[in-house]
Amino acid sequence: MAADYTGYTREQLLSEIAALESRLDAANAANVAKEVFLSNMSHDIRTPMNAILGMAALAQKHIDEKGRVADALNKIQTAGAHLLELINDVLDMSRINSGQLRLNDELFYLGDLMHEISIIIRPQAEKKGHKFYFDADQIEYESLTGDALRLRQIFVNIINNAVKYTPDGGEIRAGFSQKIENGACTLLFYCKDNGVGMSEEFLKRIYEPFERVNNSSISRIEGTGVGMSIVKKLLDAMHGEIRIDSAPGKGTQVYISIPVGYEHLAIDKTHLDGKHIIVIEADEGLREKYSAYFGEFSISYTLVSSAAEALDALTALEFAGGRCDLIVIGQLIRNASDPLDIAQYLQKARAGIPLVLISDADWETIEYRAQRSGISAYIPLPIFRKSLINALSKALKTASDQSGADEFPDLNGKYILLTDDNLINREIARDILSATNAHIDTAEDGAQALQMFASSEVNHYSLILMDVQMPVMDGYTAVREIRRLPREDASRVPIYAMTANTFAEDIAKALDSGMDGHIAKPIDINALIRVLRRTGV
Repeated sequence: MAADYTGYTREQLLSEIAALESRLDAANAANVAKEVFLSNMSHDIRTPMNAILGMAALAQKHIDEKGRVADALNKIQTAGAHLLELINDVLDMSRINSGQLRLNDELFYLGDLMHEISIIIRPQAEKKGHKFYFDADQIEYESLTGDALRLRQIFVNIINNAVKYTPDGGEIRAGFSQKIENGACTLLFYCKDNGVGMSEEFLKRIYEPFERVNNSSISRIEGTGVGMSIVKKLLDAMHGEIRIDSAPGKGTQVYISIPVGYEHLAIDKTHLDGKHIIVIEADEGLREKYSAYFGEFSISYTLVSSAAEALDALTALEFAGGRCDLIVIGQLIRNASDPLDIAQYLQKARAGIPLVLISDADWETIEYRAQRSGISAYIPLPIFRKSLINALSKALKTASDQSGADEFPDLNGKYILLTDDNLINREIARDILSATNAHIDTAEDGAQALQMFASSEVNHYSLILMDVQMPVMDGYTAVREIRRLPREDASRVPIYAMTANTFAEDIAKALDSGMDGHIAKPIDINALIRVLRRTGV
């Protein structure tokens, strides 16, 4: 039906014509953008599909070559993830434009959100050789309410763009803070990169669907071009705001503010009261946080930078009549490349002390090995004051519940070989071990222990407790000789040092000789019980 312009003045007609021309230009621009989008999508969807089909064919062709099949499967997984990302973007845009967007209001923890974002982004950043810094400060409320899934989508999109549009070897910094005014909480986010940047002209249409930066240096970057449009629409729905500062060759800075709900996170440090924690962490920023958080809540702790310093701290505590109740293995440890190797070492060096790993690693990928290494609890980075204290308290409670600290296992029918040159020490150890109902054989030196084990039936002894400084043959030599015996139980019988030699070098020497762990004298009964339970005696 044609519009009726009867009675319009010349000025009104010109204004209407201008409006129609503007709408026509917008429609034409939208059509051009959609055509470009379809062209891009045609290419971008075919790219991962070609990889998936090609690698599947390659895997079938080389089905008997495990290495080539594994490589093909990895590439199929990568291409499949990219294809899913493209499809999700298109579906999200369609859902939003059709008015089907529904936001959830649920409880979430900022630390967990940051950890999830880091797990997604960090591998991509490392692949391009970027330095990626992700942190938070001025956080009063760790427990927030809002749509965590959509928030993650916003922040991942922003940081992912920084990774994509920053040439290899760049630097990306992102983080959170909070603004508290009149009882309301605003979550503040920033992301800064030193990438290719954007022109003022492109910034004017960055939120339009299907737009992508046209830059020859990044022509290989793929995507739908709807990411920033989705971000803007989600922020509008959340009453949030976004500001972007950028220039070609100068990098990009993105600032976002979103109002969120919050809940006061209760503190439960019951199981930390009267306990002492040793924290192994060499990162200066994290060391400052531990000192501040533990100081605020009056937690007794010792902060060290390496495993050797941790063992020295343990020895100092024991000499002073104290004890360590929990060891935290941090993100950066001096003279060590793998925290789980340190965990395994500490588990043997000081049997029975619960170990907690605090790291930015993906727990699902390390869980099996971490548990095998003696890790009893995991706390993801970044750490916040209240959630850290609660998590450590919970870890101590769990360890206490699982240890059966006040109950010896019933070892009726089992045989334990106790080796010590000191009569009084043998009597004390026998008296303690008698609570297990096990049969206790004793030896006065390493040579006698070696002879008793060698002449026993295979699998006769379930555990050997070995002093180290003894006449005739010391404990280190005895263990080496036992391990060399040509019998099937010689290499696997659990052997633990039970000695007053507790310095780092003493523990290392015991482990190097073939012992499975170390129990300090005076005997820590709870540690001994945990050894008995762990070894399955």
